[in-house]
Amino acid sequence: MNEEDAENQNEEQESEAPEHEKTVTELNKEKYQFIEDLPGVGPATAAKLKELGYHTVESLAMATARELEPVGVSDKKAFQIIDAARSAIGISFIRADELYKMRQNVARLSTGSKALNQILDGGLETQTITEFYGEYGTGKSQICHQLCVNVQLPTDRGGLNGAALYVDTENTFRLERIVQMSKFLGLDPERVVKNIIYAEAYTSDHQMFLLENADEIIKANNIKLIIVDSLTAHFRSEYIGREMLASRQQKLNKHMHKLIGLSRAFNAVAVVTNQVMAKPDQFFGDAIHPIGGNIVGHTSHTRLYLRRASHGPTRIARLVSSPYLPEGEEIFKVTENGIEDISEEEKAEKASKSRR
Repeated sequence: MNEEDAENQNEEQESEAPEHEKTVTELNKEKYQFIEDLPGVGPATAAKLKELGYHTVESLAMATARELEPVGVSDKKAFQIIDAARSAIGISFIRADELYKMRQNVARLSTGSKALNQILDGGLETQTITEFYGEYGTGKSQICHQLCVNVQLPTDRGGLNGAALYVDTENTFRLERIVQMSKFLGLDPERVVKNIIYAEAYTSDHQMFLLENADEIIKANNIKLIIVDSLTAHFRSEYIGREMLASRQQKLNKHMHKLIGLSRAFNAVAVVTNQVMAKPDQFFGDAIHPIGGNIVGHTSHTRLYLRRASHGPTRIARLVSSPYLPEGEEIFKVTENGIEDISEEEKAEKASKSRR
């Protein structure tokens, strides 16, 4: 072999190298595109999995062996199916530097207010649950409407180039608001409403069912925002009394874990709104507390407490908890245009009024 042939052979090997250097995760992703492709999943098993709400490989990767018991497979087979699904999306032990690189995939969704974005380090994170809680009329549903519009914006405008899934439990979703907010942002309202997948939940079981069967819809419609408004309304009205508290908390726990599983599997922002209760026996501090106790508190990664200002459209948002952000407080306003910042003139006017 002469020198020229050797060089040509080296070039051919180099051009083929990327194909051979594909990671196991990438190869498995190509191999396991549908649940029927997974080893041990035949047509009958696939049909039962779909009945349970597992329509995609991503949703199966987030399942537990116990959750697959109704399918009628052994624990060993359930572990094999879940393992294969997880190998396709890369769930394994990794070094912290690799985790740092993976964190670059985490995107942020703008709230529409620069002040609110500031305490959230740029906006709402994908792959986490953000909870907004507060009394009636503090702007929780208004923020959800705004997020449904903002998620469709390009990334350079604070959006995610995706669609929204909206689970409504209190009949508060209004298309009129979506149209108003879309026009203000210069978007086509008809196109915006087509990219919002809506479902009204009539009971807590129906609410859970909708989320458990949402994976296929999320994948097919490029959903980048999942909203449950409100999380606790049905649970609060159906599970009354201390004797039903344990059952309610178990169901809430399962529901929240399904939500975080979907947000991580599809790199989406998950948002829940929450009702509050007053504690009249609390003499110091704020007597307003969110419903759901520690279950909701531990599962929500970021919690924001909303309250009204003394008058007008002004709202106060306080970051109560976050895995890495400090507590903070900012003001914004809810107008016909949507969620907006308070101008410096308005701030000065309010300050002068408060001094009088």
